[in-house]
Amino acid sequence: MSKILLLGSGELGKEFTIAAQRMGQTVIAVDSYENAPAMQVANGFEVINMLDGNALDAIVSKHKPDFIVPEIEAIRTERFYDYENQGYTVIPSAKAANFTMNRKAIRNLAAKELGLKTANYRYADSEESLRKGVAEVGMPCVVKPLMSSSGKGQSTIKTDSSTPLTDQISQAWNFAIEGSRGDVVEVIVEAFVEFNYEITLLTLTQNNGNTLFCPPIGHRQERGDYQESWQPAPMENTHLEAAKKMAKAVTEALGGSGIWGVEFFVGDDGVYFSELSPRPHDTGMVTLAGTQNFNEFELHLRAVLGLPVSEITLERYGASAVILAGKHSDNPELEGIEKIASEPKSDFRIFGKPTSRPYRRMGVVLTFDKVGTSIEEVTQRAKDLSGLVKVK
Repeated sequence: MSKILLLGSGELGKEFTIAAQRMGQTVIAVDSYENAPAMQVANGFEVINMLDGNALDAIVSKHKPDFIVPEIEAIRTERFYDYENQGYTVIPSAKAANFTMNRKAIRNLAAKELGLKTANYRYADSEESLRKGVAEVGMPCVVKPLMSSSGKGQSTIKTDSSTPLTDQISQAWNFAIEGSRGDVVEVIVEAFVEFNYEITLLTLTQNNGNTLFCPPIGHRQERGDYQESWQPAPMENTHLEAAKKMAKAVTEALGGSGIWGVEFFVGDDGVYFSELSPRPHDTGMVTLAGTQNFNEFELHLRAVLGLPVSEITLERYGASAVILAGKHSDNPELEGIEKIASEPKSDFRIFGKPTSRPYRRMGVVLTFDKVGTSIEEVTQRAKDLSGLVKVK
């Protein structure tokens, strides 16, 4: 069986590790702190700073894995090219990991090279150039670090704010740099897209060249993090086909095999490419509700191992809603889980994170029902049930 070096050991990595264990694979879970979720179910673990290239090199050399699977952005990803040259397999590919973990690289690829429809945008490497960028794209606009994840460092500059524009720009610049990962001091400022809804289109690329798509996933965000997701997201077929075409174009350009979380805005004037992740997506945790014949983690593993998937089918409707911590704790406990357990067509996952802080994701509630029921009701039920759980 294969040895997988998992770089990042959060809740997504934990579910991937569980899928791998069910197929008899060996997983070495790596993160910056001990007892991370995936470490609790892996065959072994390492605690390092993955932004330290020498430390990363040492771990790869020590374990000599068959596959290197990134789960987070905070990695010295340029080392991946060296690993590929040494004969290691990076999932999906070194190029994909590098491009998607830098908003500038992926936006240039999508907008300039592939001609995909995106929000109007500019880059800024100083507060002064950010002011110029805001003036050019107009307001409202969104400012994001080039290197970050899960909405960290993201803010909106508005015309109707009580805060003066000069102060808004200064605050947005400082917040973005504070939330940035790695050593890149640059941001992207995007014109606000008037969208009706946003989706994640989980896209599976395979060694056999066959690309498959999961039913679209709708989601709602706060503070840049998803709060609820539902599958399938109701949408016009023409918009879905446009999203599939764009997702296939960008994943083929990046190369490799695996599951991709490709995000889109959908407005009256069509579909806009937003971002993508070369791995299981947080909004895709809804697939743990049994919405598909394979959940996103199982699909990712099969792509890693080169096992063909002939089809992805919708089995039932489902929704997920996050369980958030409200305070700092070195020994968090969750109360109210029995309330979810007593409800029909409901389930939950507790991530097992050793510490908590305000708004940290500690678990997820899953609800489901048969195809054809109200997806709005299924989603509302997940949201209501998540509110019954308290993190102490």
